[in-house]
Parts: sequence; C-alpha cells; structure tokens
Amino acid sequence: MSTWQRSIALILFGFFFFLLSMGETLGKDPAPPKKTPQLVSEGGKLYEQNCVTCHGAKGDGKGPAAAALKPAPSDFADPLNQWPNTKGKPGEIFEVISKGIPNSAMVKWDQLSERERWGLTYFVMEFAKVSPSKKK
Repeated sequence: MSTWQRSIALILFGFFFFLLSMGETLGKDPAPPKKTPQLVSEGGKLYEQNCVTCHGAKGDGKGPAAAALKPAPSDFADPLNQWPNTKGKPGEIFEVISKGIPNSAMVKWDQLSERERWGLTYFVMEFAKVSPSKKK
C-alpha cells in the first residue's frame, strides 16, 4: 500500500468514526428547558386552545368530547405516579404530547415547537394531586 493510499484510508477511517459519534449525538434528545412560571403560563394558553375539549378545563378528563372517546382521556388530577401512560415522568409526558397514543384519540402535537410541548408538559403536571404519604 502506498503512502497516499494509507493517507486516504486514515482519512476515511477518521471520517467513519466522526459520523458514528455525530449519529450518537444527533440521536439524543436535548435537555428540556427549565420549568419557569412563564413557560407554564404559555403551556396553559396552549392547553386552553388545544386540550380542554377532551381533558377538560380542570384537567380531569371530563371535557365536552370526553364521553365519546374510548379510551377516556387521561385525568391529570390523579397523582403523577398513577398516570397510566407516563407515570408522571416529564420526559414521557413530553413524548406522549409529541407522538400521541396509538389506538386512542390522543393525537401527536408535533406541529407545536419543542418549547411549546414542554410548556404543555409542565402545565398538565400542575393539575396533579400530591400523592398522600404513607403513614407508618
């Protein structure tokens, strides 16, 4: 193998590992934005516009369209750890908002910006009741 062939092989080898590392980086979700009162408020406005019809103004899953939906919309007033699809984990709530829930009326909201979806995530979490602590 000549010097120029070795050089080309090293360049290709290096480029290959560069692409591998980029793929791993690009595949990771960025860190969520910090929860702030402003972001929660923005999420509330989006909730009013897009979610009340199914989930209700109180987040209890009793919006005007809820009776016709099977399965019924999630009740965000339940304690977070009792939420059926996400167990109240912010990243999983964000995923449900972003991708929807198959075989349900919960559609994906990927037309909203990532920031808007995080605002919705933080807002719906505000409905949750605090789980009662176990007495010993």
